Amino acid sequence: MADSRTGAELFTDVLESYGVRYVFGNPGTTELPVMEALSGSELEYVLAPHEDIAVGMAAGYASTKNYRADEDGSPVGVVNLHVAPGVAHGLGNLYGASVTGAPLVVTAGAHSLDFRHEEPILSGDVLAMTEQFTKWSAEVTDVESVPTMLRRAFRVAQTPPTGPVFLSLPLDVMMDETDAEPERLGRIQNPGAGDPTAIARAAELLAEADDPVLVVGDHIPRHNAYSDADALDAAVRLAEATGARVHAEILACEVDFPGDHEQWVSHVPPDENIAAATMNSDTLVFAGCSTNTTLTRHDRDLVPDDATLIDLNDEPWQVGKNTPADVAVTGDLGLVMDELAEAVELSDDELAGRLERVRQFKEFAGQQMASMGEGSGDDPRASKAELVDTLRETLSSPYIVDEGITSKYVMLLRWPFERESYISNKGGGLGYGLPAAVGAAMAEAETDDPRRVVGFVGDGSYLYYPHTLYSAARYDVDLTVVVPDNRNYRILKDNTLKLFGGEDDDHEYVGMDFEPPVDIPTNAESHGASGYLVESPEDIAETLETALAEDGPSVVDVLVHD
Repeated sequence: MADSRTGAELFTDVLESYGVRYVFGNPGTTELPVMEALSGSELEYVLAPHEDIAVGMAAGYASTKNYRADEDGSPVGVVNLHVAPGVAHGLGNLYGASVTGAPLVVTAGAHSLDFRHEEPILSGDVLAMTEQFTKWSAEVTDVESVPTMLRRAFRVAQTPPTGPVFLSLPLDVMMDETDAEPERLGRIQNPGAGDPTAIARAAELLAEADDPVLVVGDHIPRHNAYSDADALDAAVRLAEATGARVHAEILACEVDFPGDHEQWVSHVPPDENIAAATMNSDTLVFAGCSTNTTLTRHDRDLVPDDATLIDLNDEPWQVGKNTPADVAVTGDLGLVMDELAEAVELSDDELAGRLERVRQFKEFAGQQMASMGEGSGDDPRASKAELVDTLRETLSSPYIVDEGITSKYVMLLRWPFERESYISNKGGGLGYGLPAAVGAAMAEAETDDPRRVVGFVGDGSYLYYPHTLYSAARYDVDLTVVVPDNRNYRILKDNTLKLFGGEDDDHEYVGMDFEPPVDIPTNAESHGASGYLVESPEDIAETLETALAEDGPSVVDVLVHD
């Protein structure tokens, strides 16, 4: 018979058996059994000064490890929160993790089951809080069920489409004793190869198309570790077999297609007119998409009403969600796209004609977007384009974690990212990027040949959780944060102009400027990081090289104009 142990000790034993290395969190009284068990385990507790920072760090860690889960074991990020207020604090980045598809197991201590009728301090319905942002939300009500509940949580988080789950851990359950043992996790299944009849019909429609467009989404790169086919390579084969021009969905937050491929054109921007022009085609394939719509209501159709639409996804909910699907295929995206590419039959002349049309469209689009982010010539601060270009020239094969918001599309336009080299905040809620960059750097440090991790975080985003840097410094995380700093919420000003029209001088912009500005370098230093201010574009490269040469976290605050 196995030795008796507490529920909390069994909890840590299960995590160890699944290959977990870190538990991110901010502790409270109901978590003390877990904290006590962690002290006797091989797990490392990563203290965050705020619960939402803990969730963001765990999400960045998980999203980064998810690319190589087949090599390094479980990619799941584990985070431990504190009863109702702590869970409420973590909801912002739990939302971000949900739309980003980060495989997380989020736990929270809870009051003892036999004490809740007295409505003790910090009480609340944590399952109701979390269920809308998780794949599964539950409470462990018996110590004997700890192994099964944890096994289920890890499997659900990792099964495509990946995402967070939540478990409530009552204080008395964690202190109860049991002789139960961890349960084996088992192999994570993929969604299958898709409906052969639907794939055959999709192939026929693509062969009949005049000007096919392939819109790729973030579900493509997320689950390669659980697939028998490389979905990114399969997307390339599908594009080449059909002669389609390729764009990434609106708000794409990963590398869904190689940026240096001749058929790659651009990301679809959230501007309804440009988005509609980009997707103006007789036949569109949406592969692994989830967020392909504008930020606010659009007045014109984003896709032609008479277009033939083919929808491929690993999640049934996403198929035909916002636009009709003439053909829908649900399954493992790598397997589905490979089967579809194999089934499409085109003559050499037809394929050549399509590729020529792609070339012409790409040249036209490049001319239209070439000046994006270049700004006005009379401002002494760097333009966003200058900053992005200097980063690209200075950094060698970096891993970028992006929450630049108004600088994002400048970066995506000017930097053809390689696979698995870029993640960003997909949901739009600020405060995700800086913690996620710390978690990503921790995951990257576990590799044999770690890449330089750079957080590209706007000043508005940075100021949500600047104390993230305390955790980065405390655990000596090697990270460089570059802040494109225009000292205002420019995204809100841009959206004001879109909603109400006019020019900047026509609006007061209430609550959208940082006056007086925060001294970001000094702020970074107060948390244990190095801080640098760059006021001239000529100084970006030298300052960046100085920061990159340092060990530990550093922040380079670069003044940019709008």
